[in-house]
Amino acid sequence: MAGQLTVEERERISQLHFAQVSNAEIARQLGRHVSTIGRELKRNSRQGTYTATAAQQLALARRRQRPLVRKLDRPEVDLFVRVGLAQCWSPDQIAGRGKSLFAGDRRSQVSHQLIYSWIERQGPYREHWRQFLRRGGRRRPPGDARGRIPNQVRIEGRPRVVSQRKRFGDWEGDTMVGRRHSGALVTLVERKSGYLLTAKAKDRQSQRVCRKIDERLAALPAALRRTMTFDNGKEFSEHQWLAEQTGLQVYFAHPYRSWERGTIENTNGLLRQFFPKGTDFRRVSWQSLDEAQQSLNDRPRKRLGYRTPREVLQKQFPHLANCI
Repeated sequence: MAGQLTVEERERISQLHFAQVSNAEIARQLGRHVSTIGRELKRNSRQGTYTATAAQQLALARRRQRPLVRKLDRPEVDLFVRVGLAQCWSPDQIAGRGKSLFAGDRRSQVSHQLIYSWIERQGPYREHWRQFLRRGGRRRPPGDARGRIPNQVRIEGRPRVVSQRKRFGDWEGDTMVGRRHSGALVTLVERKSGYLLTAKAKDRQSQRVCRKIDERLAALPAALRRTMTFDNGKEFSEHQWLAEQTGLQVYFAHPYRSWERGTIENTNGLLRQFFPKGTDFRRVSWQSLDEAQQSLNDRPRKRLGYRTPREVLQKQFPHLANCI
């Protein structure tokens, strides 16, 4: 089953529909079912006119309003996870195996963070499921849970290839707070290319921040949504929801070890050239933020052989030229 339509596909639909190409031909060119094209044009047109920008906005709005349906409420997924745990498979092994078992059906694929969360929600049966985990799920000593984000997976559990920067799609995320907590910026940087994505947020409330991240990454292909590494800020406590929405595997650095997230720390420092400490982010326009983002993405970097982050990313993903 194909995934949701991307920004690039909606742009192509807009062009072909304007040229009066039939739905069947549009579907053939995009490799989609003709009913998908018809449904897209019907649901995401405004006053009889279809444009890619408006269609994307309408689709994202519906997505935000969609009621939460827990994946583990699905009987086949619930059974798969329970059987896997009973065989002493780790949550990561269950999640990885599930991608093959439920190939093409992302609604039935679960992340390892979601499985840990499910175990914690089992009330009196929690200890039953914990016994199947190695070291009991790495339970923390008594009194060590204050202020911690639930069901974190630490950075040592992250694939080694992420630290080696040998692939695209591994991100670091952070927030920059304004003067007297006057608004915030959400910052995301892709580790291999150094490409930056930003968003404004009214505050650092977790649900708001994670939705901003979801919106910024929604247009990217799965190959650019592999992992995300955060610090321990409470604004990332909805990381399990974010993992479900984006397909990312989320990891957390250790407290007071900024070098574990050196890419985003350095990038935030570059952003401070445009928005010094003490900036009231409520007064920063979207245009100013976009200009700063573009400036950094078009700035040559020594570690990239003096290529720019945009050039590096577009060389690997040329079809993203219209949305990065």
